[in-house]
Amino acid sequence: MTTTTEKPVLANAVETSDRVASHLHPEGSFEVDQHPVPTGLEEIWRFTPLKRLRGLHKDAALRTGGLAVEVEAPEPVTVTEVAAGDAVVGSSGYVPTDRISARAWQAAERVSVVTVPREAEVADPIVLRHRGEGREEATAGHTVIVAEPHSVATVVLIFTGSATVADVVEVVVGDGARLTVVSLQDWDDDAVHVSHHAAHVGRDASLKHISVTFGGDLVRVNTDVNYAGPGGEAELLGLYFADAGQHLENRLFVDHNQPRTKSNVDYKGALQGDGAHAVWIGDVLIRKVAEGIETYESNKNLLLTDGARADSVPNLEIETGEIAGAGHASTTGRFDDQQLFYLRSRGIPEEEARRLVVHGFFADIVRRIGVPDIEQKLMDAVEAELAQHVGVADEQQVG
Repeated sequence: MTTTTEKPVLANAVETSDRVASHLHPEGSFEVDQHPVPTGLEEIWRFTPLKRLRGLHKDAALRTGGLAVEVEAPEPVTVTEVAAGDAVVGSSGYVPTDRISARAWQAAERVSVVTVPREAEVADPIVLRHRGEGREEATAGHTVIVAEPHSVATVVLIFTGSATVADVVEVVVGDGARLTVVSLQDWDDDAVHVSHHAAHVGRDASLKHISVTFGGDLVRVNTDVNYAGPGGEAELLGLYFADAGQHLENRLFVDHNQPRTKSNVDYKGALQGDGAHAVWIGDVLIRKVAEGIETYESNKNLLLTDGARADSVPNLEIETGEIAGAGHASTTGRFDDQQLFYLRSRGIPEEEARRLVVHGFFADIVRRIGVPDIEQKLMDAVEAELAQHVGVADEQQVG
């Protein structure tokens, strides 16, 4: 069966009187105590299994530097480590909107800063590889990515190993800059990762943000975007593949707080195995000042086996009718019978036909990433997941 349904804000961008009271994006605060311990009844926490967070939402001790980090940074890019009080920290305008991100912000004593110099065009990707060596001690992380005006670059964040992590990633895209950020959560099966990405897109700048999650026991990624001036564009892409028992959650908030800005959100996920759970919450806020904007958000989920569940909730909050276009869509269902019939009628075995359908389902997003090595790695990961699916499907048929 298929079902279909049609932040923090910079102080100089939105006046206090224009802030929106909404359960989807509560007021921010740097003070941890200003964020009550969630109970699961709150709108922003109702899908998250709190008991599996290992105390990140309460008072679990957080240390800095619990992940080993390897950096590949072609010239003239710089990757430095600064104190939490450095002026670059907070330059995105982000103010924590939940207890975990506030705790991560306060606990991260050192901050990694990636700087792409003004007008630099960097052909090779900048890669930060994070590896956890154990889940016992929780880690706080903070990264700031700055693409100075009229620069062009791609930054790739890779997370592997076993860990319990809460982190914040700030992204600042200067006027006229073009930045791609890829975040790959390829954890071991026991990892817990709660991350908040906050992006501030400059005048006539463009951001492509890709979040990919294959591993981990529980991974929750929040992505916020707002704009520094007219003409800014944001493309938010996502892939996830949930196996038995995994909880993968993506929450997005696009704040159109400037006129003539654009956003496009496109996330796709596949789920297999008993207890596999994916959550996607999308919210686009179009403020009164945001005339002439264009936005669209889409989420599609493919259920490969019984026992898997996907929750998908798109939202639009519109304060002005003077817009170029706005829409959203959400689809959750099993294989397209027509596609399978077409392939099987041409002599392709059923299991191979299913593999090809899933391959094509993800390939549409993967080919838009623009980093060949990452694209190949992701398709290899999809193939590995599908190899597991064959075994799961056979077990269900026997049962």
